[in-house]
Amino acid sequence: MHALNELKERARAAADKPAAYGSDLDLRHYADEAPERGYVESLEELEELSGEELARAGVEKSGRERSGSFVQIDGTVVHRKAMEKGLEILGTREALEKYDWLWDYYWQTVAVDADKYTAAVELAPFEGYFMRALPGSRTIYPLQACLYIREPRFVQRVHNIIIAEEGSELHIITGCASKHEIEMGLHLGVSEFFVKKNARVTFTMVHNWAEGMDVRPRSGVRVEENGLFMSNYVVMEPVRSLQLYPTARLVGEGAVARFNSILVAQPGSELDVGSRVILSAPRCNAEIISRAITRGGYIAARGHIRGEVGGVKAHLECRGLILDEGGVIHAIPELEGLAADVDMSHEAAVGKIAQEEVEYLMSRGLSEDEATSTIVRGFLNVKIEGLPPLLEKEMRRMMELSEQKAL
Repeated sequence: MHALNELKERARAAADKPAAYGSDLDLRHYADEAPERGYVESLEELEELSGEELARAGVEKSGRERSGSFVQIDGTVVHRKAMEKGLEILGTREALEKYDWLWDYYWQTVAVDADKYTAAVELAPFEGYFMRALPGSRTIYPLQACLYIREPRFVQRVHNIIIAEEGSELHIITGCASKHEIEMGLHLGVSEFFVKKNARVTFTMVHNWAEGMDVRPRSGVRVEENGLFMSNYVVMEPVRSLQLYPTARLVGEGAVARFNSILVAQPGSELDVGSRVILSAPRCNAEIISRAITRGGYIAARGHIRGEVGGVKAHLECRGLILDEGGVIHAIPELEGLAADVDMSHEAAVGKIAQEEVEYLMSRGLSEDEATSTIVRGFLNVKIEGLPPLLEKEMRRMMELSEQKAL
């Protein structure tokens, strides 16, 4: 109880603290209340969201080829179920009530007083998901999760905790989405990942918000000896503003973190997206790959790698295409070496599509629009090393759904 009171005090002290990067928001402009939603035992019974709406968030309503499902609408958990042994899925508040030991993980990889957005999650009612893979368990199919906003002007507060115990393997597909008629809304999402010794986590996120949504995720990752954390992040549809900068700390020898981001900024969108990896043990490895396209919106593509000990290897790469006038891409790569024996590199490039490439494809029978779309799709086709075939197939499917509207 003393520790919880201390967290509340720290949050209250940071209630007006703006983020260290990106645009600021006035939280008083958003509503705290939304109707309670009914719980369903099966996603097939979920009448509030159609199969098409769930599909846009990467969720298969039938649950086929999934190891479990979690759906939250506004502030209510409406479905959560694990389908494989060795896997547990609960709402975060339910999990904190059930497991006293879970408090030892609470606010450990993200600081509660990082800014006003983390503080707001702690100081008001929140939900979110708790996912845990038991020691040695390996899910055959990915877990799926959907965080959905239906109520106009609603601020959705989420605190997720994901634990992959020693030797386990956990694959997650999660989608954040909203009713597209919403003119204004806010998602505040805190996610904490704990990857234990020899464990493996892949986390694939697709955003599909309404044009008037503001989104402020805050994520932290801790990876132990020979653990692997892989994040695949896709945002291609319009959103008013998006701001995230997850930090992974590699604390065990041989730990690995990989971040892959695919960003498309539509006119009027402001995307401030990056990843940070801190390598604190020998033989750690990190990779940050970003592909950014602006069709008239603003993108800040950040990346920061910090090598604190010798014997680590890391690479940071950001490539951007400006397709329309008024679009801006600001690439901000950072390398920080604190030991002599570090091997870290970065490359960044921002430009436009080469006219000779378009003309070549047009000479092969494509129209100018078809040629441009072909080049753009090839630019976004990032090969993600180590992704299981089923998960790679699902990611491509979700990207294709987004591309149909975005490009």
